[in-house]
Amino acid sequence: MSLPETVEIETAPDPGGSVIWLHGLGADGHDFEPIVPELRLAGSLALRFVFPHAPLRPVTINGGMRMRAWYDILSLERDAPVDETGIRDSGEILNALIARERERGIDASNIVVAGFSQGGAIALHTALRYPERLAGLMALSCYLPLISHFKDEVVDNPRACNQELPIFMAHGSFDPMLPMQLGRTSAELLLESGFRVEWHDYPMAHAVCAEEIDDIRAWLLSVCSGAE
Repeated sequence: MSLPETVEIETAPDPGGSVIWLHGLGADGHDFEPIVPELRLAGSLALRFVFPHAPLRPVTINGGMRMRAWYDILSLERDAPVDETGIRDSGEILNALIARERERGIDASNIVVAGFSQGGAIALHTALRYPERLAGLMALSCYLPLISHFKDEVVDNPRACNQELPIFMAHGSFDPMLPMQLGRTSAELLLESGFRVEWHDYPMAHAVCAEEIDDIRAWLLSVCSGAE
């Protein structure tokens, strides 16, 4: 599999950990690049932030316009069909990015998988099925995709090794694109299934706020101690 182009930032030379962070629909790998200095990790953690560009594909809800998207969105209705093929293909892209970090000398236990909106859905889908323990999973303003497969592929899957994975989930209470209840329902399902979820909500729309960045910093410091 050919890897996507990425934007990369290191908080210090010779990073001991990696954060692979997927952007949302219509954005690109530069979208969250400015957040890295705001996290104030230099001197605390030596991390490599990897921000991949999603493939260009037609998106149905945008009239078939081609844009960067991890999967197609066929409709905004709750019970609409989902692009399962696109979700699984992007999951494989993320798995390949994890493999590349491992080839660069980063242990799986020092890799955080993260994403916003569509990117967060792919992060959830992939990290929960990953066959080795990761450092953490960060899912921002998103939801758990392919719920009908969750029990078989995650809860009852003996190859999934991330039951104890620290999960940071956050959402804006005024989100007009993905109502916060979608994220909260996903978090509740994970909690009911025995996962460790740290939930945060903020008075914001479909975005990231300063308070959230502070909470992300604290969480990264807690889960990436092995990368020091």
